[in-house]
Amino acid sequence: MSDVVHEFTLEPLEWNPYVKPVELEKATPEQLDALKVTPSNTKVSAYVLVLAQEAETLAERTPLFNDIMYSEGGLSRGGRELGALAASFVNHCIYCASVHANRFIQLEKRPEVVDEIYKNGLDADLEAYDQALFNFGVDLTAHPDNVGVYQFYHLREVGLSDLEILDLIHSIAIFGWANRLMHTLGEPLRKT
Repeated sequence: MSDVVHEFTLEPLEWNPYVKPVELEKATPEQLDALKVTPSNTKVSAYVLVLAQEAETLAERTPLFNDIMYSEGGLSRGGRELGALAASFVNHCIYCASVHANRFIQLEKRPEVVDEIYKNGLDADLEAYDQALFNFGVDLTAHPDNVGVYQFYHLREVGLSDLEILDLIHSIAIFGWANRLMHTLGEPLRKT
């Protein structure tokens, strides 16, 4: 059996569900329809198979997720991944943090950003652009009721447009939701 992972890592992890995932060969037509478009458009994960227990919700969630994380225009994919990483870091979602940290590195080719976040956490000292995105993700996740003019000022100071700020808000928000589900529905494990 694999060990549960409690510390942030860049190593690929598995997610072990507590709830039995839908078995594709036993899925209802509604579940199969909801599973047609996976979040990454590459495979159906155990997490998505658990979410398929509520086919109607998954059918609404997946296109929304895809639009938030993969749509053209607006905030860069790397910026969206940094927002997702910030939310996952605050929520201590080890699995999501690993996924989004690695995607950020793959897209932006700047592993030093993730190294700094993993080394110094909420006290990470980043370049102004990355710092503004990371701080906004932390603030919106940890204290959404305190987000206001100050945070938006910093995002605009580093050059974000209203559309890019909206994309950042969406990427942070969907991971605030996803992290909380992942915590209650399963746990991250080292791949064996």
